Amino acid sequence: MFGYSDRLPALREAVRRFVDEEAIPRECPALAHDLDALEAATRSLRAKAMEAGIYAPQLPVAWGGLGLSWRDRSVVLEEAGRSFLAPLAMNCAPPDQPNMINLLAEGTPLQQQRYLVPLARGEARSCFAMTEPEPGAGSDPSMLQTVAARRPGGWVINGRKWFISGAVGASFALVLAKTGEGATIFIVDAGNPGYRVVRNIASIDGFQIGGHGEIELQDCFVDDGAVLGEVGQGFAYAQMRLEPARLSHCMRFIGRASRAMALAQDYADRRHSFGQPLAQLQQVQAMVADSHIDLHAARLMTWHAAAKLDAKESIKHESAMVKVFVSEAVGRVADRAAQIMGALGMSEDSPVSMILREMRPFRVYDGASEVHRSTLARRILKESLRP
Repeated sequence: MFGYSDRLPALREAVRRFVDEEAIPRECPALAHDLDALEAATRSLRAKAMEAGIYAPQLPVAWGGLGLSWRDRSVVLEEAGRSFLAPLAMNCAPPDQPNMINLLAEGTPLQQQRYLVPLARGEARSCFAMTEPEPGAGSDPSMLQTVAARRPGGWVINGRKWFISGAVGASFALVLAKTGEGATIFIVDAGNPGYRVVRNIASIDGFQIGGHGEIELQDCFVDDGAVLGEVGQGFAYAQMRLEPARLSHCMRFIGRASRAMALAQDYADRRHSFGQPLAQLQQVQAMVADSHIDLHAARLMTWHAAAKLDAKESIKHESAMVKVFVSEAVGRVADRAAQIMGALGMSEDSPVSMILREMRPFRVYDGASEVHRSTLARRILKESLRP
């Protein structure tokens, strides 16, 4: 019905086996905020993902990936997303996954050889440095404060970034800075003497490889070859990565929320209260039903946007709607799952509590729901006023 390829059923089963037999058994709460241990667990699983033939589903075959369509990818990333570790092992997790989009689209052959090759092989990590402390860029990227000034043979960058996912231990960063010609993306090596990761910012979520870093750029010199694409096109390139990145987030988090509800349903079947299984209580049944309605609607919206991407159509409008709906829907599902499980759902004896904590930031990451709603409404109202 949705135009999936003939190889998808077997691939989906391979990913499911990998998640159930390799990834989930290696999960433990201690990994959630131990960056070194998480990195080590990812490396050990990555070789197994390659052996299983499920590595880098989003990359073209020429770059060592599976070359999946967006429609096939939506199913595979949902399966992988059931686990905290599988997307990392399969090298289809942010920030590297969307950074590969930029490097594939705008990178020069030299940049691709130096940065994309090790990223695609899983030999290096990266980050995307856009968000800044007040009064800098956040939901409003036009408030960008980081500045890049021309110098003979290159540029000098000064600024501060924070909440930069994956920054700790990243080999390089894609840094958004303003220039006289407009916002521009620069590739900055982590070993550059003007680049420094100040700290890892503890956050509500876990299992973010490289944490959420604060970065200082002080008289950071980069040569002209560090410019990604064209000078002044940084906002356009950032948007090019964000739209598919939002969709990929939705795919993964639908899988994570589905796992939370499956665990809650299993608990409701075996846990007795007031003389009967929880599953026989109408209020519990209502939460289960509402959750599957949310998941079904979230999948259909995501699959539709994926089909439009495959057709080379713009999803500027759809990606905002999908991101708002799915981020809120999966949050509702995870919340209901935790509620059904009671005290167990609040504890680290069950992965549901971490899934719930992961869902909350999704309404902020990649654009807050309020910003998307405002942008959608302005666009809709503008269209309705046209003669």
